[in-house]
Amino acid sequence: MSKNQALFERAQRTIPGGVNSPVRAFRSVGGTPRFIERAEGPYFWDADGKRYIDYIGSWGPMILGHVHPEVLDAVQRVLAHGFSFGAPTEAEIEIAEEICKLVPSIEQVRMVSSGTEATMSALRLARGFTGRSRIIKFEGCYHGHADSLLVKAGSGLLTFGNPTSAGVPADIAKHTTVLEYNNVEQLNEAFQAFGAEIASVIVEPVAGNMNLVRATPEFLNALRDRCSEYGAVLIFDEVMCGFRVALGGAQQVYGIKPDLTCLGKVIGGGMPAAAFGGRRDIMAHLAPLGGVYQAGTLSGNPIAVAAGLKTLQLIQRPGFYDDLAKQTRKLVDGLTAAAREAKVPFSADSIGGMFGLYFAEQVPASFAQVTQGDTKRFNAFFHAMLDAGVYFAPSAFEAGFVSSAHDDDVIGATLDAARGAFASLAA
Repeated sequence: MSKNQALFERAQRTIPGGVNSPVRAFRSVGGTPRFIERAEGPYFWDADGKRYIDYIGSWGPMILGHVHPEVLDAVQRVLAHGFSFGAPTEAEIEIAEEICKLVPSIEQVRMVSSGTEATMSALRLARGFTGRSRIIKFEGCYHGHADSLLVKAGSGLLTFGNPTSAGVPADIAKHTTVLEYNNVEQLNEAFQAFGAEIASVIVEPVAGNMNLVRATPEFLNALRDRCSEYGAVLIFDEVMCGFRVALGGAQQVYGIKPDLTCLGKVIGGGMPAAAFGGRRDIMAHLAPLGGVYQAGTLSGNPIAVAAGLKTLQLIQRPGFYDDLAKQTRKLVDGLTAAAREAKVPFSADSIGGMFGLYFAEQVPASFAQVTQGDTKRFNAFFHAMLDAGVYFAPSAFEAGFVSSAHDDDVIGATLDAARGAFASLAA
């Protein structure tokens, strides 16, 4: 028995499903999860000592690669002074100033510890600011596991949303309307029907949790226009795509200014840190200034802030995003060529340091289109690549990530493995 298998069997005795986050369990692809012991640059090593080229990067934060020496040094220097204080630090001000400088729509920001906490708090703030209850989200966009966000579409536009998780009361789900991503007509119909009730629209401008799916400019402009017209708060959930697709996030790419933005992943540099922020007049409704309560013992934790602040400083070096996008495009173009050579139906897309792989002829534009992909073929490809030492996301519904440590040799080794994997699918 491999050490990974032994650890997984042991874990299942004390941890539900043997994992602390569901996608890690390999349920959708089958097989045994890899238990990771260490990482460096573009690689990590499992409990059996096998090395993998890592394309999940802790689901996005490791934009500089693992254990970047300058980030490590920043964390070690702070560790010597204490782990957590429950009181303000100067570093919290510094990272807030850096975020506000890099994301112009953010005038003030509140640090939290996770993306779920950021989106949950932003929605509460939007409701408190507007005095309304209804929110709009989009099928396939994941905004964390807060009750009001674990909702799927009802049978029609005017029906209540349905919980997608046990434990979510119908009375909470009914305040969430779920629409199709990139569907402008449906969005307009929803505002015509519910406009005066809508507190907020929350959206991933570049979705990463139904695989990589880009919003169209027309869709995001319609969101901005309808929210402005009806007085609703537009929230960009950039927990995943923020600082991943561009220095100013997806809102810089699209040239659209949301009212609130949720950030995570990269701003923690691999540590548990996230944030939400936006217009000063909206943020003024947060306690202790206003009546919308939000708090967190570990918010602005000094160790997490040190890792995040150093990461934000390093990604500002000239040419960083051009190089990152170039390497990511080199990966997806190479994978597409290898699939074409093997005559395997396949497409791929990338933006900045994010990418998506689809076992379908066309790049999808909605969750419904993503679900039409060949998941059985994806699963076979995943395991062929895993055996070859390349670790992609263990699900056909997750985006992938490239770091600045993924140089030409790493991309080349990946494509060598992919040619063999695609050939095996065609056999």
